[in-house]
Amino acid sequence: MGAPKSCMASKGQKNRAPDPRQLAAHKYPKVRQWLDRHPRFTFHFTPTSCSWLNAVEGFFAKLAKRRLKRGVFRCVVDLQATINRFVAETNLDPKPFTWTADPDKIIAAVRRGHQALDSIH
Repeated sequence: MGAPKSCMASKGQKNRAPDPRQLAAHKYPKVRQWLDRHPRFTFHFTPTSCSWLNAVEGFFAKLAKRRLKRGVFRCVVDLQATINRFVAETNLDPKPFTWTADPDKIIAAVRRGHQALDSIH
């Protein structure tokens, strides 16, 4: 008896996006080529000091450390179920994010980001 149909690997998974963490993101030629072939996807500049992004990164770090790091997943469905359980458990006792960033500094950083991106196009 083999793995359930939902756990079987898909064929032809060559159409994956390059992992931007391993590349120079929007400047890397292979990423630009991939983006050109996939107009549905767009990179957006996000300031590294963005406080809401830090909260999102913290959530994913907690997910990775508590559920994924030593996890064994037979298939994507198992992985998805684990992630969904973590989200549901986290939502049982939510911790609201308190915004502390200065909006003017964020807007200035976004403008600088747009200028940087515009200079390479």
